Amino acid sequence: MTETDRIKYLRVALVAVGLVFIFGLWPLTVVWPSGWSWHTEGRSHYLEMILTIYATLGVFLILASRNPLAHRSIIWFTAWSSISHGGVMAVQSFGDGHHMGHLWGDVLALFAVAAVLALLTPRET
Repeated sequence: MTETDRIKYLRVALVAVGLVFIFGLWPLTVVWPSGWSWHTEGRSHYLEMILTIYATLGVFLILASRNPLAHRSIIWFTAWSSISHGGVMAVQSFGDGHHMGHLWGDVLALFAVAAVLALLTPRET
């Protein structure tokens, strides 16, 4: 894949991930709570907090899509924080039987986001 193609696909990925982070996570917690929502009993202040953080990150990923080379730090932050967040959630999924759905939901999604961004983001030269 040429460098130009990588940047083009990276820009698409940044917009797609950004839009999912802004608009897609909350519906997933409603439709599939066992795979996307860690606290489902009553109002969850944790869920509201995490959705706000991811929505904010989504805005910055969309902004980064305009010039990905100038915004490598936010892209790498997203990749590495997705790996660390997903890793912690994966371990926690095994701690309680009713959290196993997260391995196929948000854990897998975070690892996929990290992989796509890491594969498409050009290394500094």
